[in-house]
Amino acid sequence: MANGTSQDYMQVFKITQNFTSPNVNDFYERHGATPLNSDVTGVIWRMNYADLGLNVEDMIKDGIDKKKYEYVGIGYAIKAWSFQMTTDMYGEIILDEAFNPEQLTFAYQSQKEVYERVREWNNLAIKYLNMKGPVDYTSVLAGPSGDFIYRGDMDKWKKFVYGNLALHYSHLINKPNFANTYADSVLKYVDLSLASSSEDATVKFSATSSEDSNVLGPLWGIITSTGIPTGRISSTILNLLTGGVRGVPAVDTTASIDPRLSRMLSPVPVPIPGDLGIYRGNTPTKGTVAITGVPATPHVLGPVLGPVTDPYPGKYIFSNSSQYPLLSYAQLQFTKAEALFIKANKPLAFLAYQNAIRAHMSFVNLYGTAGPDFKAITSAEIERYMTSSEVAQTSAELKISDIMNQKYIAQWGWAGMEQWCDLRKYHYNPAVFTQYYQLSGTEFATNNNGKYAYRHRPRFNSEYAWNASEVERVGGKLPDYNTKETWFSTVDN
Repeated sequence: MANGTSQDYMQVFKITQNFTSPNVNDFYERHGATPLNSDVTGVIWRMNYADLGLNVEDMIKDGIDKKKYEYVGIGYAIKAWSFQMTTDMYGEIILDEAFNPEQLTFAYQSQKEVYERVREWNNLAIKYLNMKGPVDYTSVLAGPSGDFIYRGDMDKWKKFVYGNLALHYSHLINKPNFANTYADSVLKYVDLSLASSSEDATVKFSATSSEDSNVLGPLWGIITSTGIPTGRISSTILNLLTGGVRGVPAVDTTASIDPRLSRMLSPVPVPIPGDLGIYRGNTPTKGTVAITGVPATPHVLGPVLGPVTDPYPGKYIFSNSSQYPLLSYAQLQFTKAEALFIKANKPLAFLAYQNAIRAHMSFVNLYGTAGPDFKAITSAEIERYMTSSEVAQTSAELKISDIMNQKYIAQWGWAGMEQWCDLRKYHYNPAVFTQYYQLSGTEFATNNNGKYAYRHRPRFNSEYAWNASEVERVGGKLPDYNTKETWFSTVDN
């Protein structure tokens, strides 16, 4: 789950403007489509149909046959999560014919059908997570070869399922009946899900070697890979942390009223130890702009401190032993605030919004502690920020941009798919995402014809090589297929 998503996030993060390349005109920052002969952006497809695939199917079947209901419930939870990720990445995907060993070609089905099936699998997950088999497997699941997320805690797995259902329904804000139906489902499932940041779903790592290190850490190496130059701080996240949520972001600042700035991002290194460097970020598509006497835009992994073989100390959630988040309490509270706002219940939306900001401060203190100089965010810092002009002070002041900009901060660096879903369902609206750099003209990839990306192509090695006629049927060979809007973000029921 961590490896499968993180590899494709190296490109998704460029679309969402979480990370940038040091190079000008980076293809994915321009919302470009992966070339037809490449498996880049195809790892989530492989994760769903190969890495998890039959392994999860066998886990479910074996669990039902042997009454190991914990395994069945976890299996359905992972299956629902994985198919949700896959359809949100690619749109139309293989559904009914998946995992049929008698077939060499497979039909794609609509995203609407996939969404309906994902709900069924989530409901089956809850059914089996509530069942007790004749043997208690809690100790096995809690062991070193067991459950790396919740160590066999079935109550937390149920909360994981409910949280994913809340996010699932929150994607459908453009449907005509959202405010009267789907929004209520969002609220129901958020309230059944995580109760605090301590229950966040994360993948744990021992970091004893590169094979068991955080996939977003320096030792694993995907952020620093020369094949996918990435990992530079973007102007988008920097602006949000330096006054741009509700105001005008500071330029070349050394500090911010937002205490998360120094915990999440690194300043430009300075020659004299102890001096405070300025914070800089790359404008998407512009690369690192050279300024005489000022080092390059910092890396999300922190400043270069160590030897060539291990130069980065790690920062925020980007260290070798950091946990890899899959779902967070703060994220869900922002989702609740959004649904309440759309339902025109601004007083309750305001309460959820304030709770969500505080929850992300807790997230930082629990999980974002990497870096040689980390200090926990204090209560005084939180209160100073909460009473600042960067936070709406009344329900009457609250705007949808307040909620979604803060949710962007809370999801930065890990929730790539959910962040991209947020951008797509609001159609990259600058009034909602006020610091998202709006592309224009030749800043878009040539084949996009001036349009933002809404999907990636299916995986080349299985689909374009062996399932080409089905790819062609859904338009997958068109040069601008990546700009074809996904069903979830449309008004179509």
